[in-house]
Amino acid sequence: MSLSLQPVLLVIAHGSRDPRHAATVHALVRRVRSLRPGLRVETGFLDFNVPSVQGVLESLAGRGVRDVVALPLLLTRAFHAKADIPSVLRQAPPRLRVTQADVLGPSPLLTRTLERRLHEAGLSPADKSSTGVVLASAGSSDPEAIAVIADIAREWRHTGWCAVRPAFASAASPAGFSRTEDAVRALRSLGCAKVAVAPYVLAPGFLPDRIARGAAEARADVLAGVLGPAPEVARLLLERYDAARLPLRTALGA
Repeated sequence: MSLSLQPVLLVIAHGSRDPRHAATVHALVRRVRSLRPGLRVETGFLDFNVPSVQGVLESLAGRGVRDVVALPLLLTRAFHAKADIPSVLRQAPPRLRVTQADVLGPSPLLTRTLERRLHEAGLSPADKSSTGVVLASAGSSDPEAIAVIADIAREWRHTGWCAVRPAFASAASPAGFSRTEDAVRALRSLGCAKVAVAPYVLAPGFLPDRIARGAAEARADVLAGVLGPAPEVARLLLERYDAARLPLRTALGA
């Protein structure tokens, strides 16, 4: 399949009233474009920001685009990935053939990004064995998403950290999950010399700010930045895009 016939990559973000959210999404998309010149990459938002997903789809159809890979900018398969986004995509103009890609997580590239952000925040490789990490996610009521976060924390612990505890920023935490501040205190009680908070979120906003407040309240030693437009995240978007377009390439004999 030639570059001109590649499906358009439509990155679907949730959207937020916080302007930092859209700015981070656009920075990530710019990095994706820089990694693959010639690939058309568009951005659509489910809420709060423009352009809307539906608006982008209608614009693409009006310009003669035939194939689109819609990639949810989400870390787990929760409500938005299972219900909201498929519902919006079903309303795409009939001439468009839209394929929904997998969500971003879990992936070793995201774990590498978490470690990148922790090192950027001041941790050195020598600190790893004496540092406990709070894996602070936005939160979900979806059992599949909850299980994924727990699995990531468990597997990450085996890479050499003193301990890793999952935490949720949302008000209602499921059984076995703590708020960020409680997880920080729990790691201190385990005897970890340092405690770091690693936000497992893509962009700034209300819940990431709550994670930061929890880290400050419990006096965590290190607060990492959000995943944001890290090189690893941009590479992961392209991995998900390529996996989603493979059946289309096969069908077209490319």
